[in-house]
Amino acid sequence: MLPVIAFPAIDPVALAIGPFQIRWYALAYIGGIVLGWRLLRRLAAREPVAADARQIDDFVTWATLGIIIGGRLGYVLFYRPGAYLSAPWEALYVWQGGMSFHGGALGVIVATLWFCKRENIPALRFGDRLAVCVPIGLCLGRLANFINGELWGQITDVPWAMVFPGAGPYPRHPSQLYQAGLEGVLLFAVLLWRARSPDVLARTGYLTGLFLAGYGAARILGEVFREPDAHLGFLMGGLTMGQILSIPMVIIGVWLMRRSRA
Repeated sequence: MLPVIAFPAIDPVALAIGPFQIRWYALAYIGGIVLGWRLLRRLAAREPVAADARQIDDFVTWATLGIIIGGRLGYVLFYRPGAYLSAPWEALYVWQGGMSFHGGALGVIVATLWFCKRENIPALRFGDRLAVCVPIGLCLGRLANFINGELWGQITDVPWAMVFPGAGPYPRHPSQLYQAGLEGVLLFAVLLWRARSPDVLARTGYLTGLFLAGYGAARILGEVFREPDAHLGFLMGGLTMGQILSIPMVIIGVWLMRRSRA
């Protein structure tokens, strides 16, 4: 018998009142948006000012739509493109689960560009402030994945391995926690630290690039321990879909950081 840590088996439903249920996953989205909104208000007011309080409040709706629409469409297109051919309208069934970060990121980018053009705001300057806030939602989302007992890691014999319900009898990496630490806590700490410098804030595009490169690197590393999606498995070069989608993020992020020095 290998040493394992008991999976905590937290109820995915945080609150139930009759047929009405609030799940931890939904609370993760809500918490990430609310906390990000409050932090973005403070960051946007720093010199050089990126937006005023009214504009930040308005942007929350745009960002929320970008996350939901982009995240769902990204999941359908990147992870299950053939599953909805017979019933394409089911791609809109958000309540059935299935969201992609990369799709959500693209949705927020489109929403941000559209909003900044509408409000006559410098998009990259605004994006630099927004980038600092994103890891909050990433961390909460990965913790919700852990509570749900989904997106588990590969089989392992490390002392902190866990047996996840529905993943068979073998101990696995709690890769959701690894990713919460890398994509959430560590990336947020680095971005917040760099955002404290006025010189960094003045380098338009630097924090956006740092987020893209940092997230891409963290996702590529985290996927080493995560079990690939059963219907996809490992793809070209032994990479997962998450790693393939993250490589362009690293390239674009490094380019933006280098460009910001010009």
